[in-house]
Amino acid sequence: MAMQEMTAGQVTKKIINNEELFILDVRNQDAFEDWKIEGYRFSYLNIPYFELIDGVKGIMEQLPKDKDILVVCAKEGSSVMVAEMLSEAGLDVSYLKGGMKAWSEHLEPIKVGDLNGNGELYQFVRIGKGCLSYMVVSDGEAAIIDPTRMATVFMDFAEEKHVAIKHVLDTHLHADHISGGRVLAEKTGASYWLPPRDATEVTFSYQPLEDEQVIHVGTTKIDIQALYTPGHTIGSTSFIIDQAYLLTGDILFIDSIGRPDLAGKADDWVGDLRKSLYTRYQQLSEELVVLPAHFMIMAELNEDGTVGKKLGDLFKENHGLNVTDEHAFRKMVTENLPPQPNAYQEIRETNMGKITPDTEKQREMEIGPNRCAVR
Repeated sequence: MAMQEMTAGQVTKKIINNEELFILDVRNQDAFEDWKIEGYRFSYLNIPYFELIDGVKGIMEQLPKDKDILVVCAKEGSSVMVAEMLSEAGLDVSYLKGGMKAWSEHLEPIKVGDLNGNGELYQFVRIGKGCLSYMVVSDGEAAIIDPTRMATVFMDFAEEKHVAIKHVLDTHLHADHISGGRVLAEKTGASYWLPPRDATEVTFSYQPLEDEQVIHVGTTKIDIQALYTPGHTIGSTSFIIDQAYLLTGDILFIDSIGRPDLAGKADDWVGDLRKSLYTRYQQLSEELVVLPAHFMIMAELNEDGTVGKKLGDLFKENHGLNVTDEHAFRKMVTENLPPQPNAYQEIRETNMGKITPDTEKQREMEIGPNRCAVR
């Protein structure tokens, strides 16, 4: 039987297309339970690699004969060896190219919609980490919002679209992943915009992103309107694009709301969070499509793989937007915080420019699921 490699992009397509996949994850149990590849119709078996060193005969009856089988490990090597044994035992099987490391870094660009003047808006779905980045394209220019550290992906996509990256923006100082904003700006000559309240400790120059500021992309007047919405961080800023889309950063998600504690300020910032959600967002059009900077579960993906929903629908469906009593809201937020993201303090310091870890260290710092939301 054949053994093949399967890329992170191919696995992503299976998720978007709602296809079946059986995953044999050969990492240790604690790593698997903390973070795994998730799909609507995926099923799993977790057997640590060291239990399979002497052969796979003992697990053959647990493996399906009628589904694609994918063997997964941290970096690829162990999954290749297990896949080879399964192939020799008579199964068609694949291994994940690059392992969970590659899964963590894959970005899937998906078109969200058209903008006025022949502009376009794209969402980059970091499927394995739950991060969402955006590119506004208009008249030969582009703006990138909340980019991940995989800067070349955005540069290659811009080249494919024949546009020059003129602006790079972060909605806030991220704590769960390393921003690619500064690197992108340096490589492309673009302006790098940050909310000044989040940038008091940064070691580099930036353009201050003030409330109600308008940034133009191209001559077709695609506007990115900044809207100060603190709560996840003290500087968190949302963007209204083309009067049609609301980029909420980590303040509002499809199924939850942002956590206010990643700088140790939960009690101080929960009031800001409530004001942003219950006052500033309430004043906006319910027809705006909310596009967050993260998603938590696969159920938040639309049929085309994008993550987004009308603001009016979220006010009806998102529990975090329907707690009328302020005391109850404070209690809900502060008592339902998930564990801190892995290495979140080091990630914050990297995004401030205080430390400059190498690429492999950055990968290690980001390993694990997204933890930006209140549960």
